[in-house]
Amino acid sequence: MTSRSRPTSTPTFTAGAASTAGATSTSTAEATSTSTSGRGLPRGPLVLGVRHHGPGSARGVRAALDAAEPAVVLIEGPAEADALVALAGDPDMRPPVALLAHAVDDPGRAAFWPMAAFSPEWVAIRWALDRGAAVRFIDLPAAHTLAAADPTWDDGEDEVAGGGLRIDPVAELAGAAGYEDAERWWEDVVELRGDDDPTAPFEALAEAMGALREAYGHGGHPRDLVREAHMRIRLRAARKEFGDDAVAVVCGAWHVPALGRKTTVAADRALLKGLPKVKTETTWVPWTHRRLARRSGYGAGIEAPGWYAHLFAAPDRPVERWMTKVAGLLRAEDHLVSSAHVIEAVRLAQTLAALRGRPLPGLDETTDAVRAVLCEGSDVPLDLVRDRLVVGDVLGEVPAGAPAVPLQRDLARRQRTLRLKPEATERDLDLDLRKDMDGERSRLLHRLRLLGVGWGEPASGRSGTGTFRETWRLRWEPELHVQVAEAGVWGTTVEAAATARAGSLALAAKALADVTALAEQCLLAGLTDALPVVMRALADRAALDTDVGHLAQALPALARSLRYGDVRGTETAALAEVAAGLAERICVGLPPACAGLDTDAAAAMRERIDEVHQALALLPGADGLTDRWAGVLHRLADRDRIPGILRGRAVRLLLDEGRIATDEAALLMSRALSPGTPPPDAAAWIDGFAGGASGGGLLLVHDERLLGLVDDWLTGVPPEAFTDVLPLLRRTFSGYEPGVRRTLGELVARGPQAGGPGHTLPGVPGFAPTPDRDRADAVLPLLHLVLGTEVLV
Repeated sequence: MTSRSRPTSTPTFTAGAASTAGATSTSTAEATSTSTSGRGLPRGPLVLGVRHHGPGSARGVRAALDAAEPAVVLIEGPAEADALVALAGDPDMRPPVALLAHAVDDPGRAAFWPMAAFSPEWVAIRWALDRGAAVRFIDLPAAHTLAAADPTWDDGEDEVAGGGLRIDPVAELAGAAGYEDAERWWEDVVELRGDDDPTAPFEALAEAMGALREAYGHGGHPRDLVREAHMRIRLRAARKEFGDDAVAVVCGAWHVPALGRKTTVAADRALLKGLPKVKTETTWVPWTHRRLARRSGYGAGIEAPGWYAHLFAAPDRPVERWMTKVAGLLRAEDHLVSSAHVIEAVRLAQTLAALRGRPLPGLDETTDAVRAVLCEGSDVPLDLVRDRLVVGDVLGEVPAGAPAVPLQRDLARRQRTLRLKPEATERDLDLDLRKDMDGERSRLLHRLRLLGVGWGEPASGRSGTGTFRETWRLRWEPELHVQVAEAGVWGTTVEAAATARAGSLALAAKALADVTALAEQCLLAGLTDALPVVMRALADRAALDTDVGHLAQALPALARSLRYGDVRGTETAALAEVAAGLAERICVGLPPACAGLDTDAAAAMRERIDEVHQALALLPGADGLTDRWAGVLHRLADRDRIPGILRGRAVRLLLDEGRIATDEAALLMSRALSPGTPPPDAAAWIDGFAGGASGGGLLLVHDERLLGLVDDWLTGVPPEAFTDVLPLLRRTFSGYEPGVRRTLGELVARGPQAGGPGHTLPGVPGFAPTPDRDRADAVLPLLHLVLGTEVLV
C-alpha cells in the first residue's frame, strides 16, 4: 500500500515513486475483546500489534503464538496473497522477500509488501505453516489500492482532527517517556529487554496506542478507516469459521484499537462500497536489506536492518558476536584488528550502556565502541561497517515456482545459463567478446537496456570503442521485477521482447540521431530480426532530413557499428550504403550550413565537425570520402564568412591529418590574427585551433612559431577589447594540462632573445639544429635497466 508518510501501518513500497505505505512505528501485542491474566491464555481472538520489521515484535509474536496455538493466523497484507502463502514454506524461499502486486494492464502501477526474517509477519506465517495452521491476509485488496487515482488516498488533509500535523506514534510515546530519539526508546523498551516473558511490554503499548487513537483519530490518514473496515470484516469471517479462541491477528499496533472497536457489518461494508478496482497479479519477489532501510525512501523502513537481523538471529551474547562480525569485515579489508581489540570494544560498549542507563548496549553504544577501538577513531572504516553490516546487502531468494510473467521466467533461465546471478551488491563485470559465453552475456545486458531494465550499465574500464572488451556495472534492485513485468508486453522472451521494442522505437523516433543510435543498440544486442525495420526507418529519416547538424549527429553511431560490429559477429553491410549517403550529403551541405552562425550555434557545429571527422576515419573503405572531407575543411578554413571557431578548427584538423604543412597553418593563423580582425573573432579562431582537450597546448609547446603568433596577437590586443576576449581565452587555455600551461608560461616568460615565442632557430621548429649527444646518452643507463642488457663500455 502507499503513503507519503506513515506512522504505523502495512509495510509497503510503491514502485517507481519510492514512496511507501506502511508504518514505521509501534509494536505491541494485545488481546482485544478478551481478558488476560498474567501469562494465561486469552479468551477470544488474540490480536498482536507489531512494529513492522521489529525483531522484538517478532520474538513476542512467536512466543504468543506458541502459548495460544491458534488454528488460523490473520496477517496484515493484501487479501490476494492468500494463494501465495504455501510458497513461504518452500525450502528455496529465503527472506528478505516481498509480496508484489501490480495492475495487469499497467504493470508499472505496483506496490510491495516487504518482509525480512525478523519481520513479525514472516515469523507468524512460518509458525502457521510449520504447525499446519491456516493463514489469511486481511488488509484491503491490492485491486482497490492500485485502482485509486491517488494511491495515498489522503484527500488533501495535512492536519488531524483537533489540529496538528500527522503523528508518528513511536515518536509520541518516546516523547512522553522523555526520549528525544524514538529509535533509542524503542530499543530500550522492546529490543534490549531481557525479560523471561517477551510479551510483557505489549499490553502497556496497546493501551498507549488506544489512547493515541482516541486523541488523534486516524492520525492524518483517512484511508486507514477503509482498510480497518476490511480487516474487521475478515476477522468476523475467521471467528465464524474457526471460533473465537482459535484466531490470532498480526497487524500494525496502530490498527489494534480499531479491530476491537464495536461496529456493525453494514457500517464497515458502507465504507468499502464503490471503491475503484482493477485486475491485479500478485507474486513473491526477492528483496534486500538495503531497501528495508529508511534512507532508501521506504516509509516503514528501519535505520539498521543488518543490526536487527543480528539481534533476531543471535542465540546469545549479541554484542560479542556483533563485534566479531565487525572484526572479520575489517580484517577482510586489510585493517589490523586483533582479538584484544574485540574484547576491549565489547567492554567499552557495555560501559557506555551502563553510563547511559540502558539495559544492554544498543546500536549507538556498539557504534561508538567500534569507532573508538576497532576503527581507531576514524569514520572511514566505520562507514564501511555501516554500509556492509549495519544496513547490509543481503538479497533474498524466491522459489522457481513463484508466479511470474513469461519474460521473467525466460530472464531467470538465461541468468542461470550464463551464470549471471543477480546480486544486491554493485560489482563490475569484464567481458571478452571473443568468447562465446561473454558475447552472450553482453547481448543479454544490451537487450535488457533496450527494454528499460536497468540491471547493468556500461562502465569505464578496460572496455572501449574498437576493443574486444566490455565492462559492465551490475546491481540488482527489487524494482527491476516491476520493470521486467512492464517489458513483458513486448514478448515472452528477452530476445523477442527486445526485437519488438526496437521496432516500436524505430517507428516512433522523430530524430535521425535517435534511429542511428537505435541501430547501434540493435547491433550490440544481436537483434538481427529488428535491423530491417530499423534500417527502413533510418533510410526514410535520412532521406527527409535536410538539417546538416542532424546528419552529422547521426553519422558517428553508424560509423562505430560498421567498424566494430564484426567484433560481435554481427552483419553490418546493410548500414554501409546509408552511412556513405549521409557522409556525401554532409560534405555537400556543411559549408553553406556553417555560414553566418552565431556564437552558440558555431560552438555546437564545431562538435559536429569533430564527430564527423572521427567517424569518417572509422568508415571502412572511405578513402574517397576522406579526400572529399579534406576539401570541405579547406573551404571552411579559407572563407571569411565562416565563424572564426570553425575556421580555426578546420585548420587544426587539416594540420593533424598532414593535409597542410606547418608553414601553411602559420600563414592561415597570421591572417586570422591580423590587426584588421576584430579581437573576439581572433580569439574564437584560437579557441577552434587550440582549444579543448585536443592537444592544442602541446602543439603550441612544440611549435614556437605558432606560439609566437598567438603571443604577438595577444600583446597587441587593445586594452578596451582585452576584457571582451579574456573569458574566451581563459576557457581555451583552462582545458590544457597543468604541465602544458606551466611550460607555455615559461616559454612566454623567456621572450624572443631566450628562445621563447618569436625566436626562430634553423631546423625543425621546437628543436635545436643539431642533437645534444650528452643529453641523449643520459638515458642509456635507464634504457639498459629496462631492457635487461649490459652497458657496453
